[in-house]
Amino acid sequence: MDSIQADRELIEANGGASVLARKLKYRTQRVQNWTVRGIPPKEKLLHPEIFLKKKSRTNNEKAA
Repeated sequence: MDSIQADRELIEANGGASVLARKLKYRTQRVQNWTVRGIPPKEKLLHPEIFLKKKSRTNNEKAA
């Protein structure tokens, strides 16, 4: 999966562009642009609680 697709999924997991924009106090268009261009690294560092969550490991990864 490429990073832009991963960013799209992250935005959707946080309720979509409109909901995430409200959380971050940004305009919806700004967050919507991230689904095309990717989330800027600066934004990921400014909001680690949203963008840099650790992914839980699956059972297969635990067994390996």
